[in-house]
Amino acid sequence: MTSRLSRIAVAMLATVGATLAVTVANPAPASAAMTICYNTSQAGSYAGTANQAASIWNNATVNLTLSANCGSNLRIYRITGGGSYAVRTSLGNGRVYIDTQQAAQYSVLRIMTHEIGHILGLPDNYNGNCALLMSGGSAGTGCTNPYPSSAEANRVSNLFAGTRIATERSTDSAGADIFRDSWPSVLTPVS
Repeated sequence: MTSRLSRIAVAMLATVGATLAVTVANPAPASAAMTICYNTSQAGSYAGTANQAASIWNNATVNLTLSANCGSNLRIYRITGGGSYAVRTSLGNGRVYIDTQQAAQYSVLRIMTHEIGHILGLPDNYNGNCALLMSGGSAGTGCTNPYPSSAEANRVSNLFAGTRIATERSTDSAGADIFRDSWPSVLTPVS
């Protein structure tokens, strides 16, 4: 009887081991990243810059993918005057406006990546630190860093994983978040 129980125990262990091996060899698929479709039809000469900024965010984060011209969660506009800014209607949705006058003074790629950061849930951080993307224009015209810090990238990844983090915000009458004044006004020559 003991040898029969031993054979049953060995058979059960083999079955359990085989089941575990299959489970380890075939893990559950990872959850798919959210796709944010951005539209550059109104971006003019900044369409390529928008593509570069999307690539930066795609490489820095998980849980989301920015994809060009597959829809219009995010619309990018080229404007002249009034300053660059973002209007977030909800997480991952909104509009980015890039001012040609500011883009002539500051790194246009840094401006674009920063403003898209607002659409992705990040607030401004006016501390003058060039290593932080969301410091915007407070880092000065010489700062050309278009890359989010690891903390900024992790915050976006967490937001798109469903872990919402409160952000400082101001809203318009329709409830859209508005992020203005990230970039100091255009410098005027002293006469």
